[in-house]
Amino acid sequence: MTYSGAVTVGGPADVHELKDLMITKIAVGPMDNNAYLLRCRATDEQLLIDAANDAETLLGMIGDDGIASVVTTHQHGDHWQALDRVVAATGARTFAGRADADGIPVPTDVPVDDGDVIRVGQVQLTARHLVGHTPGSIALVYDDPHGHPHVFTGDCLFPGGPGRTTRPADFQSLMSGLEAKVFTLPDETWIYPGHGNDTTLGAERPHIQEWLARGW
Repeated sequence: MTYSGAVTVGGPADVHELKDLMITKIAVGPMDNNAYLLRCRATDEQLLIDAANDAETLLGMIGDDGIASVVTTHQHGDHWQALDRVVAATGARTFAGRADADGIPVPTDVPVDDGDVIRVGQVQLTARHLVGHTPGSIALVYDDPHGHPHVFTGDCLFPGGPGRTTRPADFQSLMSGLEAKVFTLPDETWIYPGHGNDTTLGAERPHIQEWLARGW
């Protein structure tokens, strides 16, 4: 079946099957958060992005194979409500942006800086530190050697614009980071956000100037 990335709380997961990586997307409540399970096809090792909520649903998706790692994209509470239970059940190592780690109540085993590589089996994800939505938000870039890049943006980029910021300086910082570290990728790049539907950089790139003009 063709992957759409359209998931709803209580509904089934959607699976994006790449040559080296399987990406399973599921939505959990109560804030319609997306969680992503990445599975290396060569080794079957798994990594979870954002143990947002509903531990039972996430553990059911993870299955008996467990996970090696959990990456929390940023410190906002709706992105780590199930982290303690998932870690307790799986023994997974925890990763988060260095500047956000203190804001996450579950200890971060590996603080992440810009350019750091996080591995799931034989697959490499490169962290991009984006300041603005929170001080330590990270996006994860999978540069698929068989196709286009895939980016897990947390709450830094959605269909229709960047994530929420509270000060003009934060907005400018987030936009500068996105332009320097994300929009340098090709139009075909697939974007997996922390809430809602997926998008591509090609769909969003024409609107950068209007985002800058409106200031959010």
